Amino acid sequence: MKNNSINTLVRENILQLQPYISFRDHNEFNAPVMLDANESPFGECNRYPDSTQKKLKNRLAGLKNLSPSQIAVGNGSDELIDLIIKIFCEPKKDSILMMNPSFAMYGFYAAINENKVLKVDLDENFEIIKNDFLKISDDPSLKIFFLCSPNNPTGNSIADIEFYLKNFKGIVVVDEAYIEFSGKKSSLELLDQYSNLIVLQTFSKAWGIAGARVGMAYASEEIISLINTVKAPYNVNVLSQELILKTLDDEDRLQDNVNNILEERTWLQEQFNEIECISKVFSTDANFFLIRMDNVDNVYTRMLEEEILTSRRDPAIPGCIRINVGNREENEKLINLLKSI
Repeated sequence: MKNNSINTLVRENILQLQPYISFRDHNEFNAPVMLDANESPFGECNRYPDSTQKKLKNRLAGLKNLSPSQIAVGNGSDELIDLIIKIFCEPKKDSILMMNPSFAMYGFYAAINENKVLKVDLDENFEIIKNDFLKISDDPSLKIFFLCSPNNPTGNSIADIEFYLKNFKGIVVVDEAYIEFSGKKSSLELLDQYSNLIVLQTFSKAWGIAGARVGMAYASEEIISLINTVKAPYNVNVLSQELILKTLDDEDRLQDNVNNILEERTWLQEQFNEIECISKVFSTDANFFLIRMDNVDNVYTRMLEEEILTSRRDPAIPGCIRINVGNREENEKLINLLKSI
């Protein structure tokens, strides 16, 4: 898709919007006396944060080999999902497409915006059936396809992402929340080729900073400009921006986190093979497993009784529970319980 055709997908009222630009951002000006924003002169966090997240975007641009103008920062990826739907989908008229099963929040935010949610069912290996995709993608109301890879809650990576970029007429959002655990190449490499691509990533998973609520959208300058127009002025707070910047100074943190989780993931996989109540462990590229249990009601109840919280996916995915990788102490408690059932 050519860049100049992106505007044909955007809601008309969004194209007419003028972004909120604070005086400080507009003038790139930081005076010793700031009396412009009705802030309190007292307190440790008394000043509004940089609404354009300049320092953070510059750091991310260096890490990802992109321009800062290709990056939007959100209050978690959830905010970015919501904004993308608001930009491209006319309420009560347009639709989104998502995989089934997949991350429920795509449908949730579409419903809030009064957009229809179409779903392409996955096969027994949780892969997209391409012919089914091609049939449903012809729907003229479709504006966005949310493609989660590795997929939540199934754990598998989606093959041949370029096929969907080539064969979808609207915006393709590739949600890479778990990409660091997969060993697969990021779709960031495809940004120069496909102007209809948006890649979502997050600091919540591999970086281990879910509490900061910071997610990123990577896309063409045109799309990022639209996101920056629609977002709230100060959507990422001072403390979160400072924490992320400090974390990025620790060059080994990400790889150490990933290595530890992958080591525990391998250990858990070996243990699961010896547990009688487990009928199937699905292949995973993420930091969690989708597991089919012989008696899911009993297993889930026993885990709750032992104060082990997991994510039950039954009945949507029959007999299945999603269990994420913990530390060794947590994992041992889980395994010991499952072996006793």
